[in-house]
Amino acid sequence: MTGLLGGKTALVMGVANRWSIAWAIAQAFSREGARLVFTFQGERQEEDVRELAGTLAGSSVLPCDVSRDADLARLAESIQAEGLGLDALVHSIAFANREDLGGAYVDTARAGFALALEVSAFSLVAATRHLLPVLRPGAAVVTLTYVGSSRVMPNYNVMGVAKAALESSVRYLASDLGPRGIRINAISAGPIKTASARAIQGFSRILDVMKERSPLRRNTDPAEVADAAVFLCSPLARGITGEVLFVDNGFHIMGI
Repeated sequence: MTGLLGGKTALVMGVANRWSIAWAIAQAFSREGARLVFTFQGERQEEDVRELAGTLAGSSVLPCDVSRDADLARLAESIQAEGLGLDALVHSIAFANREDLGGAYVDTARAGFALALEVSAFSLVAATRHLLPVLRPGAAVVTLTYVGSSRVMPNYNVMGVAKAALESSVRYLASDLGPRGIRINAISAGPIKTASARAIQGFSRILDVMKERSPLRRNTDPAEVADAAVFLCSPLARGITGEVLFVDNGFHIMGI
């Protein structure tokens, strides 16, 4: 197999539709020679994921609800049953209640806080733990974050706190997994018009500001994030772990 990921197998978690960042990453991985395994949650998502996966030769599709340890355990068992070992794991999963993505952060509900942290941050820890038996030495894990983890972004609220926990988890997991030869990094992508992003109040204005103020004066293309993920999961990044790589046209460096 040719390409930066030739002969490798990657699990992609978080494809919702063709506009998902996870789908852009999957396409880039396939272009670089990787075999893809996808997960879905629920019947509504299954149809879309199976349709997309069908366009990439040799792809597999498996069910998984990351909030259930039993599902994650079955996922690992299914991957083992197919005789696969994973060379890459892409975690592109985040969720918060719509009512917690607008207004004042101080009004966040206790249940909404717990839900956002469990799905958006702890799911990375849980997935990595259950999939360790099928992650080969030299494997790479990549997750998706956003600058709202360290800066106040209008209406991002509890998701910003969840992303901060996610980034801290990347560092602690890097320390745990390093002796096993497994790397883990995060990509901090600029805002991209996905289905989940549209749940944030005033998201179109965020896109306008990014285009106006980022050094490259444009918004982020999902393909740019996908290519960064290819790099982080390839041998070219073999000495990189525990990092947050910004792919946001430089917006994060700007002051006023």
